[in-house]
Amino acid sequence: MNYYIGVDGGGTKTAFALFDENKNIICEHKGPGSNHENMESSFDGASDIIIDGINSLCSKAGITKENVNYTLMGLAGIDHKYQHDEMVKELSAKGLKNFSVFNDGFLVVKAGSLSGAAIGYNCGTGVCCNAVDSKGRMLQLAGLGNFTGDFCGGVWIAEQTFRLIYDDIYLNGAKTIMSDFAFKSFHLNKREDFLDIVSEFESDDSDKYIRTFLDIFFEAVEKKDNPAVELVEFMTDRGALFISALAKQMNFEEDEIEVVLSGSINVKLASPLYLNLLKEKAQQMSPKKLKFTELKSAPVTGCINWILQEYV
Repeated sequence: MNYYIGVDGGGTKTAFALFDENKNIICEHKGPGSNHENMESSFDGASDIIIDGINSLCSKAGITKENVNYTLMGLAGIDHKYQHDEMVKELSAKGLKNFSVFNDGFLVVKAGSLSGAAIGYNCGTGVCCNAVDSKGRMLQLAGLGNFTGDFCGGVWIAEQTFRLIYDDIYLNGAKTIMSDFAFKSFHLNKREDFLDIVSEFESDDSDKYIRTFLDIFFEAVEKKDNPAVELVEFMTDRGALFISALAKQMNFEEDEIEVVLSGSINVKLASPLYLNLLKEKAQQMSPKKLKFTELKSAPVTGCINWILQEYV
């Protein structure tokens, strides 16, 4: 039997899956986040997590790494050549063979599209917009935070929601129902208590606080709160620009271009207002008709699709 490993490495967790040649998942393993950008030990620490996860996966399945024909991984934080080369160097030095490393956004394309040629727009903690076209050419937009204008990810939305509330309660800015939501959600008694939340963005509980701000924001969007809706307009302008830029620059042979939406902002938390605006604006800017779908399968399944298409 031939064995293949897929790795989907994010900022908070890493998914490992062992597949056979029929795309069946034989064994799975979950590990901590493997984004080198979140670690003091950078590529060394991230590669340790990946190697440990692969070893644990193989141990569960009763095989060794030498039994694995190929490993393909999509990793958050692999956004340009230097990062790719450093990660490959670390993994190779630690004994991994027959493997490829890509940005995790490309897994969205391979896991969620029917043709394997599509655009994947992922908004989770961060943002990336990736495409693989009909010729197999690959291009990634976004992924470098403020440097590339990633104005749609969870952390960014949480920070902007905090700012809008701050402007309301401290600067006599635009009134927003998000202020009332925040006081209730965080059990605040006075506005000074709100400032204490800033420190939580750097704490071990940061994910919990970010998620609460996201819930506050999307609830306000559903209630047509003006500052929240204005922020949605800004977010969807940027998202549509990413998607349409790939539609214009890449070579898609079909009459329709598949656009796979993934990540908590685009799938789990998104309001109809946000999604409708994103789709409408992207379509207006695109040279071809866009066919939007939500990612239904785990991104790690994109690894086995990719391996069997190109590496076997």
